[in-house]
Amino acid sequence: MPSPTSPQPTTAILTDHYNNGYMANPTVLVTGASGFVGRAVVAQILRDGRETPRAAVRRDAAAPSGAEIARVGDLDANTDWSSSLRGARMVVHCAARVHVMRESAADPLKEFRRVNVAGSAALAKQAAAAGVERFVFLSSIKVNGEETAQGAPFTADDLPAPLDPYGVSKLEAELALRDVAATTPMTVAIIRPVLVHGPGVKGNFLTMMKLLAMGIPLPFGAVDNRRSLVALDNLCDLVVTCARHPAAANKTFLVSDGEDLSTAALLRRLAASLDKPARLVPVPASLLNIAATVVGAGSIARRVLGSLQVDISSTRSALGWSPPVGVDAGLRAAAEDFLRRRSPGAG
Repeated sequence: MPSPTSPQPTTAILTDHYNNGYMANPTVLVTGASGFVGRAVVAQILRDGRETPRAAVRRDAAAPSGAEIARVGDLDANTDWSSSLRGARMVVHCAARVHVMRESAADPLKEFRRVNVAGSAALAKQAAAAGVERFVFLSSIKVNGEETAQGAPFTADDLPAPLDPYGVSKLEAELALRDVAATTPMTVAIIRPVLVHGPGVKGNFLTMMKLLAMGIPLPFGAVDNRRSLVALDNLCDLVVTCARHPAAANKTFLVSDGEDLSTAALLRRLAASLDKPARLVPVPASLLNIAATVVGAGSIARRVLGSLQVDISSTRSALGWSPPVGVDAGLRAAAEDFLRRRSPGAG
């Protein structure tokens, strides 16, 4: 997908701020800052100390400590971001209506578009008008598609092929943000993460840890797929890099830990992080697919049995970036947090 061709003065501005000291600790607005990724991004910025994070959270949500707090309403086309954007020079947009397993909306695509497309476009337009220089958007690998042939990873230059309403809404949001970047001085950096793991993870990853911790035999010993994962620390490191780096302007980046695992290998290494044996039964993947189809769990089977790999070579070369955390260190961080939370007396 080509980048906008309009002049991009922001690249020089960002470089000047850091190289010549024109701006000490510029403010970064992080939306969705009470969520899994947003909270970790705020923590990363606080640790680095080069910017001041402003955490945008819903009015009734718990706010991360140590950051400026901005209370906002629901994310849609009518959200007023004026006070949240005051003085901000960067935005990291993590807030979204996320993919859900049990959809309750009568028209899911309409709801995803209301929040993820119209809400993101409104924020970007207000950010550009407020003088924001760099807008980092957390998209999804679902923009590329749901599955890859083993050894044929997705790249950032592939033609998008989203298959569900969430993926469609993320692609449409990307296009809306590119339109804003094409007509304003603000630049946009888009990141499409794969499955994120780390402290506080939920969903299927949390379910896997629970089953492994209980010692329940799992029928995945013969699954020889390949899936890319990304540790929360690696994702946050790339987010902050994209907020700062001149070469991230109006580019799209895929991100992973740089090592792809089969489901069986993931379960074994996650079990080791939990200090538990992996009780894996070698049931053929074809039989598991049939069983999942019979019980209406085909989409879950695709995620567990199918392959989804990404090529991050362009991310590495464009930004001089490499994942700072290895797969095992990332899995260990998730496992230690899980064990701490389930221990007696844990808060």
